Amino acid sequence: MTEPLHRHGVAGLLALYRAGETMPSSVVEAAFDRIAALNGDLNAFVELDEPGAMQAAAESDRQILSAAPRPLEGVPVAIKANIDVEGLVTSAGIAARKDCVAATDAKVVADLRNAGAIVLGTLNMEEAALGAKTDNPWLGAAQNPHRIGHTPGGSSGGSGAAVAAGLCVMALGTDTLGSVRVPSAYCGVYGLKPTYNAISQHGLEICEASLDAIGPLARSLSDLEIVSRVLIDMAEPQTIETPVTLEALGDVECQPAVVTAHEKAAGQLGASESFALPDPLTRIRFAGFIRASRALHDHLADLRAADPDGLSDHLKFLIDIGPKRSDADLAEDEAVLARTREALHAAVDAHGAILLPTVPQVAFPHSEQAPVNQADFTCLANIAGLPALSIPAGVDETGLPVAVQLIGAAGNEAGLFDMARGLDVQLDGYRPPDLF
Repeated sequence: MTEPLHRHGVAGLLALYRAGETMPSSVVEAAFDRIAALNGDLNAFVELDEPGAMQAAAESDRQILSAAPRPLEGVPVAIKANIDVEGLVTSAGIAARKDCVAATDAKVVADLRNAGAIVLGTLNMEEAALGAKTDNPWLGAAQNPHRIGHTPGGSSGGSGAAVAAGLCVMALGTDTLGSVRVPSAYCGVYGLKPTYNAISQHGLEICEASLDAIGPLARSLSDLEIVSRVLIDMAEPQTIETPVTLEALGDVECQPAVVTAHEKAAGQLGASESFALPDPLTRIRFAGFIRASRALHDHLADLRAADPDGLSDHLKFLIDIGPKRSDADLAEDEAVLARTREALHAAVDAHGAILLPTVPQVAFPHSEQAPVNQADFTCLANIAGLPALSIPAGVDETGLPVAVQLIGAAGNEAGLFDMARGLDVQLDGYRPPDLF
């Protein structure tokens, strides 16, 4: 064994176990040592379950020794803090939920454990999963492993940071308007937003049920696919010949490195045709935000009444915007979402997939306000209920990651992975952070 344990992915760890070069207990001990060394700077983890993880690792040791390993045997994973992990706090990043200890695992967490994965703990996130920066007023700011002081994205910022820094092999995030893929892009890792309801929402503290999706993040496409196949009952892949792009990138202002990465991916895939959306992307994203704002306003009403100081003023401001919309404005919001959904389904029906940048920019300093357009591209898959896969596509001139995404037909995660494998090789875009 020549590389440190934290650099190995799913297949690498299973190979080491088969060869008898290490055991899950040693891997988990090393993971907690790495968390102890780095989490003070990164603030990715908010709660650890060292006793539970070591107990699970001992069971994985037994499975390995009995030559009966499960698909994720001995693989260290971590869970966003809005997904139930038995015995840990499902805070959803909200101070008023600080005493909400999960009595049982969420369905998706139970699936991971049943496959042999070892849950290390829970991860930092944007308050109530509404935002894309992960500068939480109660839990503190999570940091980007590629550059401390910069956002890892959000709302699953702790998930992106933990995976990129090698604190775990994979993590679960949630994606309402892009919250798995934004951190994947900013942290230079791979992320999947699956088809709506492909992964059960049981045990998820909901942001907006019609938009929400639980999804995995990993440091390699192969790891992401292995985990996704554990969590999703994937159908046989539908072949995607050539994806379509969005005309003029919807007039969204993108940084040069993002445009270059998108053009390179389009060239590699032969994506020469484009389509247009019926409404500006800024209007589409705002309509999605309004739906999320209204849903959270209703969902958090009782908690807000019981503990008004347990929600930040910023969160209160965000969730009060939606209910202030007039009936006419709300009707137009829903019409925008319906037109968008129809246009996206038509595009994937005709072409099999859509190629887009994941986000228009690279990670920005926490000292700056989040760009308003950062979810303009990611929101589309949520609105349409379609799967979307974010792939690292290199770095900008300062060394910060850029990414592209593929949006596919509902239920065609396998087809997206098929197309992404070739593109990933051609882009050769993954770059670990220096601390890796």
